Amino acid sequence: MAVSIQKKKPKKTASAKWEKHKKTMVMLTMVAPAAIWLLLLRYLPMGGIILAFKDYKVNPRNPSFISNLISSEWVGLQNFEFLFKTDSAWVMIRNTLAYNLVFIILGIIIPVAFAIMMNEFTRKFVKKAYQTMMFFPYFLSWVVVSYFLNAFLDAQYGMIPAMQEAAGETPISWYTTPEPWPFILVFANLWKNVGYSTVLYLAAITGIDANQYEAAAIDGASKWQQTLYVTIPHLRTMICILLIMNVGKIFASDFGLFYNVPMQNGSLFSVTQTIDTYVYRAYTATGDPGQSSAAGLLQNVLGFVCILTANGIVKKIDADSSMF
Repeated sequence: MAVSIQKKKPKKTASAKWEKHKKTMVMLTMVAPAAIWLLLLRYLPMGGIILAFKDYKVNPRNPSFISNLISSEWVGLQNFEFLFKTDSAWVMIRNTLAYNLVFIILGIIIPVAFAIMMNEFTRKFVKKAYQTMMFFPYFLSWVVVSYFLNAFLDAQYGMIPAMQEAAGETPISWYTTPEPWPFILVFANLWKNVGYSTVLYLAAITGIDANQYEAAAIDGASKWQQTLYVTIPHLRTMICILLIMNVGKIFASDFGLFYNVPMQNGSLFSVTQTIDTYVYRAYTATGDPGQSSAAGLLQNVLGFVCILTANGIVKKIDADSSMF
């Protein structure tokens, strides 16, 4: 008769338990700064959402924000109305959506093309030099970029008007002529941000197994065919994730781009006014934080809906490329 002998699991010693707790503490310490930042700057301010539904008034005798918030009158959805009742409502919504659609489309095509071309460089020095030059504008603020652009377009001291005048042509008053500004803003956005996306796609390309390219070359595939059937399919997940994230920001705009680059010129509002710039100007004019809070809440809710919609569409097409 066979007797089954069960081996007892060795008990963990105090030193082993200490090592496990020590490892856990090290991991928590690494996560703590990001967790604290997320809690203080993302989750804690969510309590201020109630400001979007109140007519916030400051009591001179009681400067406490919490007390004034509680005592302020509840106005429901009244703070949301100013976004749609203004004469420029259609202009700012149109500009916000149109620019973001162009940014999303070009922000995928151009960085992917640059990343594929840079991957073909055989000299590491040349590749690193191009990466550095393309990535450098990403670290510049829009204030600095606006003055760079002003050095080219300024009617009195700009390089382009000076060249036009030297050629015997009438210089264009760039800061009072709206027609070229959609192209200028799109170019400025791409110049500043395309390097960052290119590096992301280039990192994804370098992770592709070289044996796949060798097998494709043996089968007689050209460089274009290798790109089409090997490189781009491997970039599909990265493209979909960045697409979903950018779609979530389609109702928001880069404030610095649309406020600083045109030098806050009122004659350009027809092509530079977006939801963010309008809300800022409305707040500086009225000093009503309830309206700006309502605009921010509406943008975030619509952005959340857009993310869910885009992720759902991607999930139906390719479940592996969705975010969740």
